[in-house]
Amino acid sequence: MRFSELEGRRLGVWGAGREISSFARAVAGRLPAAEIAVAAFDDPPPPDRVRSLLGLGSLTVVGPAEAEAALRGCEVVIRSPGASIHKPQLAAVSAAGIPVTTATGLWLAEHGPDGVLAVSGTKGKSTTAALTAHLAVAAGVTVALAGNIGVPALELLDAEPARLTVIELSSYQIADLQDGPEAVVMTNLFKEHTEWHGSEEAYRREKLRLLTLPEVRLAVLNARDPVLTAAVTGARVVRYGDPHGWDAGPEGVTRAGHRVLAPGQLPLPGSHNALNLCAALCALEALGIEVQLPGALEGFQPLAHRLQLVGERDGVLWVDDSISTTPESTIVALASFPGKDLVLIAGGQDRGQDYAELGSALARTGAVVIGVPSTGERVVRAARAAGLGPDRALQAGDLREAATLAGERATPGTVVLLSPAAPSFDHYRDFEERGERFSELARGDASHA
Repeated sequence: MRFSELEGRRLGVWGAGREISSFARAVAGRLPAAEIAVAAFDDPPPPDRVRSLLGLGSLTVVGPAEAEAALRGCEVVIRSPGASIHKPQLAAVSAAGIPVTTATGLWLAEHGPDGVLAVSGTKGKSTTAALTAHLAVAAGVTVALAGNIGVPALELLDAEPARLTVIELSSYQIADLQDGPEAVVMTNLFKEHTEWHGSEEAYRREKLRLLTLPEVRLAVLNARDPVLTAAVTGARVVRYGDPHGWDAGPEGVTRAGHRVLAPGQLPLPGSHNALNLCAALCALEALGIEVQLPGALEGFQPLAHRLQLVGERDGVLWVDDSISTTPESTIVALASFPGKDLVLIAGGQDRGQDYAELGSALARTGAVVIGVPSTGERVVRAARAAGLGPDRALQAGDLREAATLAGERATPGTVVLLSPAAPSFDHYRDFEERGERFSELARGDASHA
C-alpha cells in the first residue's frame, strides 16, 4: 500500500515512536481528507507524543484490548516498529481484513525500489549505512539517509530526489514489509530481539525475508556469516569479507588481495568496523559508484555510542559502546583494543542471552569486568567460570558505582569500556540515554548519572 492511497481513509496508529510522529505530520500536511481516528498504545505514552496525535482529532486508547476494539473501526492501521506483528491483538486486526503496515513500508511502496539501498543486520547496520552515504557523497552522488539513521523515511517525500537513498531497516520494519528496495546490504545475523519475534528462528526468518522480496535485485552479504552464506535470495549476490573481493584483516582493507587501506587509514577502530567499511565499498561498487580511497573517507564522523571515545582522565580512555546489546557485539568490542588493558562494564535487560562465550573472551584477555544490573551478575559468573580471577570479576549496584570501581582499577593506558551485552530498558529509556549517563561519569560529572 502506498502512502498516497491513504487519502480519504480512516486511519489508526499503534505506538508513539519517532516514525509514528513523522507519519502524523505527513498525513496532516499531505493528505487533508485522511483521518487519524485512533491512536492506540500499550502503555500511556509521553505527553508530547499524545499531543502530536490529538492535534489531528484522534481517539486515544491505552491497553491491548481497548486498542484492538478501537482499531477494528479503522480502514488501515499503521504500527510503530516497536509494536510486534506477533502481538495477538495486532494479529487479530490483520486477520479481520484490515491492512497493517508501517510508515517505512508506505514510503517504500510510494517511492519504488529504484535507487534505494537498504542496510540491515543484527549489528553494524548504522555504521555501514553512514559509511555508505558518506562515501557516495564523496563520489559526487546525491544521497538521502533515512530509516533508523537519518530522518524517518516519510520525511523524504518533501525532499529533492536523490540518486541513492540509503535506508537502515530493523527486523521490526522488515517483518511485514511488502515492497522491497533495489539493493540490500546484510551485515550479520545472530540472536537478538527474541521477545519481539517470539524466537530466534522467527527473528532470523523475518530478517531474511528482506532478501526474498521480488523488488530486490542486488544482495550484498557478509561471506563470514554462516547464516548469510546459506541465505536464499532471487537477487544477484555479491559478497564481502572474502579474499577474492573486499576484505579486512591485520593488513587493513584489501580488494582481491591487494591492499587498499592500511590499518592507520581506517576511520574507526576494530576489525568489525573494517568489515563494515568493506560492506559499504562492496555495495557501492556493485551499484556502479566509483569511490576514490583514501580521500573519500576524509571527514567521516563516528556515530555516537559505538566505540566512541567520550573522555580521557589521567591517561585512562573512556569508551562508550552502549549500542552493543548482545554478547557477540561485546566480544567484538573487546577485540578492538589489542594490547590495551581493559575494564569492561557490562549488564542490562535480561533477554536470555548466553554469556559463556563472552566469559571465555574475558578470561582470554584478562580484562577486568564489572557487572551492573540486571544481567551483569550472569556476565561476572560466566567470566569466573571461564577462569577469570574473582578479583577481576566484580559486581556493582549501578552504573555510577561501576564507573567508580573502574576508575579505581584503571591505570594510565587502560581503556574503560561500556559495552553492556544487553539492552538498556530495565534502567534507561534506550541505549542512547545509557551512553549519555556513562559519558557524564567519564567526564567526572556524576550529578545526573
